[in-house]
Amino acid sequence: MKGKRPHLSITDSSEEPLTGAVEDYLKAIYALGRGSVSVATNDIAQRLDLTPASVSGMVRRLAGHGFLSYERYRGVTLTDLGRRAALRTLRRHRVIEAYLSGALNYPWDRVHAEAERLEHAASDELVDRMAAAIGEPLTDPHGAPIPSREGDMDETEYLSLAELGAGYGARVVRVSDEDPEMLRYLGELQIMPGAELIVISKAPYEGPIALAVSGTMLAIGPQLASQVMVEPLTDLEAPAH
Repeated sequence: MKGKRPHLSITDSSEEPLTGAVEDYLKAIYALGRGSVSVATNDIAQRLDLTPASVSGMVRRLAGHGFLSYERYRGVTLTDLGRRAALRTLRRHRVIEAYLSGALNYPWDRVHAEAERLEHAASDELVDRMAAAIGEPLTDPHGAPIPSREGDMDETEYLSLAELGAGYGARVVRVSDEDPEMLRYLGELQIMPGAELIVISKAPYEGPIALAVSGTMLAIGPQLASQVMVEPLTDLEAPAH
């Protein structure tokens, strides 16, 4: 489903800059809770590779500053202030990725690590200029939506390739961007945003999934397929195989 919220200015110059650590926390909570679902502190700790005790302390501090709503044993949710800060960081990260790929020809398996380093230092003005220079892209190189300057964010949820049934065609929308080796492999297989494919068969007991991608037959495992988000095609649109 696609979520629409009121416009939130995510580039308010009157707000004090946040530390990189705070931005990382808010971005992680947004990603885990899709912006509105309660997130357990243990999940935050796992995602950020931190101890639960240190995460609990930071969560309390962020709640005290109005970025989070926190109930013990029920997890945390972002407030409007926290959501705005998370989207601002996501916008910087994804625009930087798109710029590195589109303007500087960086391969898609290297832009995530570079953006992680640059997202806390780049100003909103620089990010806006980057976006304008490459035609205001709506997605990053991995298909993730880029929040607008006004705070609009496409929150459409898609099936993973692992969930697609045999005989169905689909268009790749987005892939996970955190494993460079996986991205290189998917690139070799031509499983990238915009690619059309069809599931030929699915072996039982977590066996391989046979696919036709751009006229080529191949097989991948369910774990890899779960990292690829797809949009099912109608029968008329399904690619030939």
